[in-house]
Amino acid sequence: MKLELPENKKKVFTMTIPIRWGDMDAMGHLNNTLYFRYMEIIRIEWFRSIGCMVDASGQGPVIVNAFCNFYRQFEYPGDVLATMYVSDPGRSTFESWCTMERADQPGVIHAAGGATTIWVDFPKQKSVALPDWVRKLVAD
Repeated sequence: MKLELPENKKKVFTMTIPIRWGDMDAMGHLNNTLYFRYMEIIRIEWFRSIGCMVDASGQGPVIVNAFCNFYRQFEYPGDVLATMYVSDPGRSTFESWCTMERADQPGVIHAAGGATTIWVDFPKQKSVALPDWVRKLVAD
């Protein structure tokens, strides 16, 4: 299945994640909860790559929703090629998207999902405006 991402999505990060034997469910397929874990892994690695380390005494990103569409099953052994996109910066939020395909089957999307990220002042537990440097990364 070929997934068409809207034009305003910006590709920001790609990584390979190994499928572990213990990630399988009773049917021998990747457990559906792992797709969300893989999206979390790529999101955290992207944040780390841009110098966005969470500091509980300051500000940072929080996920307020997440979704995943499953198109084909993943099976062990193999590697997942995950690609992350960002879009739609708002006052305090932006969208992230992720496609997942087998590294040995490039171009065949097995799953795709995303999340809304909100920027938060952790001590106040309130949303705040996206920092200019984050807005620039998402918007450019």
